[in-house]
Amino acid sequence: MGQKRKAQALEISGETPRKKVKAYGVQKNENKALKLNVTNKKLSKKSAKKKPGTKGSTAKKTNWTNKTRVLVFSSRGITYQGRHLMKDISRLMPQSKSETKLERKEKLFTINELCEMKNCTKCVFFESRKKLDLYLWIANTPNGPSAKFLVENVHTMHELKMTGNCLRGSRPLLSFDKQFDKEVHWKLLKEMFIQIFSTPHNHPKSQPFLDRVAQFSIANGKIWYRNYEIVDESGELVEIGPRLVLKPICIFSGSFCGETLYKNPDYITPNALRSMLKRRKKIRYLDKVCAKQSRVARHEDVTYPTSALDDVFDTEFK
Repeated sequence: MGQKRKAQALEISGETPRKKVKAYGVQKNENKALKLNVTNKKLSKKSAKKKPGTKGSTAKKTNWTNKTRVLVFSSRGITYQGRHLMKDISRLMPQSKSETKLERKEKLFTINELCEMKNCTKCVFFESRKKLDLYLWIANTPNGPSAKFLVENVHTMHELKMTGNCLRGSRPLLSFDKQFDKEVHWKLLKEMFIQIFSTPHNHPKSQPFLDRVAQFSIANGKIWYRNYEIVDESGELVEIGPRLVLKPICIFSGSFCGETLYKNPDYITPNALRSMLKRRKKIRYLDKVCAKQSRVARHEDVTYPTSALDDVFDTEFK
């Protein structure tokens, strides 16, 4: 009955139900067309190539070709000063990665496996012995070469409290002494320092600024490392830190192993130096004992001749 009344009302008004159905269908089709246009626009934006320089452009990622990563970590038993030095060096290198401390029982050759797991091709390893001596290893993993140094005269950033400062992740200028170009082993060490301490071009964590200088100089057969800030365009430098002196021990053909390419003939182990100091102290003590014995031997109980008649005129009562 309700449908008949609706049909009669439509006939009286002169409208047909077909027109309403057509209008409803047109609206539905228009809504579908709008949705399709919106989705097509979204797909076209995603598929379109983004211009370089705009937000979200991939130009920086494609230009980042030198993807060298440096693993910086230490062994168990390192002192607080060595730990702070390690952190200072890792902060200065945006391409560095960290790792937990290596156990003393583990062999150094296992560092190659850790570098492979971390996807690192370079390694800076701080080895501590007897909680007194600090050694530095730099290596190209897994094929080598690698070099071992004795670290001396360590001064960290917090210890120095210098006025210099630099941006985190900024690119350094590497300055080398002329003596690095004279002998073969210095040339090899120079190339290793360049590959480890230089920031890769267009690294994601790096800044496009050159506001500091890392200086490597040679004096008395040792490498002196200093870090400076470039204050003005005039070239004025202010020291940032850290400071350290590297005494080369030996260079190996492989990574933490292999044939010995170079060995420092003037190197004396810290244990030998400490034993020499103990011997000197021992010699001083022996000299004191010998002097005391000779003084006792020279000392006489009676210093002048006496006679039995010396007490004849002594009137005091005894």
